[in-house]
Amino acid sequence: MSELLLMCIIGGHRAAIPAIRVQSVIEIEEITPIPGVPSFILGLTALRSQALTVIDCSAALGFESCGDITGRRAAVVDVEGHLYALLVDEAYDVGEARSEPVDVPGGFGPGWQTAARGMVETDGGPAVLIDVEVLVKGRVAQAA
Repeated sequence: MSELLLMCIIGGHRAAIPAIRVQSVIEIEEITPIPGVPSFILGLTALRSQALTVIDCSAALGFESCGDITGRRAAVVDVEGHLYALLVDEAYDVGEARSEPVDVPGGFGPGWQTAARGMVETDGGPAVLIDVEVLVKGRVAQAA
């Protein structure tokens, strides 16, 4: 497997988002809250006059919310024609998967077990490969 990946940190763990799914990586500056949404949806932000729904990946996976978001990075992804900004603790590199995904070992928590396509080996070590659709659609929060 030689899939390109956006390497990031979520909830203190090394994670990877398939680069083919990432339209851009942005710095979040301002978020407009949306009333009545699940707590892992922080609100809306804009990218070139397009609204993006901001997903707090840490909160969606069952970890503590990421806290202050000013200047934090997010991967912009398209799911079924809607744009989402996946807020991560840190986005730091683009690398290659050096192995096929294998089961995520226990101890990562139910959120990771639900949102992961598996664990892959990269040049920087093992990383959890994120299933973007599951994370965005809130199935992680429902399972946790």
